[in-house]
Amino acid sequence: MKTLGIIGAGHIGSALAKLAIDAGYDVVLSNSRGPETLADLVAKLGPKARAATVQEAAAAGDLVVVTIPMKSYQSVPVEPLVGKIVIDTNNYYPGRDGRIPELDSEKTTTSELLQAHLPRSKVVKAFNHIYFEHLKAQGKPAGAKNRRALAIAGDDAGAKKVVAGFIDAIGFDVVDVGPLAEGWRFQRDLPAYNVDLDADGMKAALGKAKRYAEMGKQG
Repeated sequence: MKTLGIIGAGHIGSALAKLAIDAGYDVVLSNSRGPETLADLVAKLGPKARAATVQEAAAAGDLVVVTIPMKSYQSVPVEPLVGKIVIDTNNYYPGRDGRIPELDSEKTTTSELLQAHLPRSKVVKAFNHIYFEHLKAQGKPAGAKNRRALAIAGDDAGAKKVVAGFIDAIGFDVVDVGPLAEGWRFQRDLPAYNVDLDADGMKAALGKAKRYAEMGKQG
């Protein structure tokens, strides 16, 4: 699995592109504005990167990252992603995304909404709880002391294994939270969100998570 497709070439997408190339992947980047707007980024990333349309990036990736505003999740193409592993980095920010009743009520989670939109894909939640500058700078080799851990959630064990391998390759340990329904545990404003923790610390933080309603905080 050596081509990473990226839908959304903002801060997280660009950081993951560089890390993936350093780990030996080819990268196909896309955004909503068209491949010509990515020329400078591709030039900076070098010959293992190219720009494409969203449809093309989805089709080209062996592994595909969706890193776009939550309000736009239904714009993700369905057919090119059939059977593929999709990494979802999305967070719900009502001030940016508008109100999404299913998320306000906590009946579902961001990644479960994307999974429902992509019923024949294998969605894994990851990278939503690390600042992009830290993503670029804090990776360490496997076995390094105090290596930062990132959480993942997903309904397909095989897909999670692949994503965990990718995360390890770019410099981070992995804590598996369980199914997508448990992905709320590392959402915004919770103890595991944007905190530099090793695997044991991450597990402890995830265990302290409380639902927004219980916290009296709806965003």
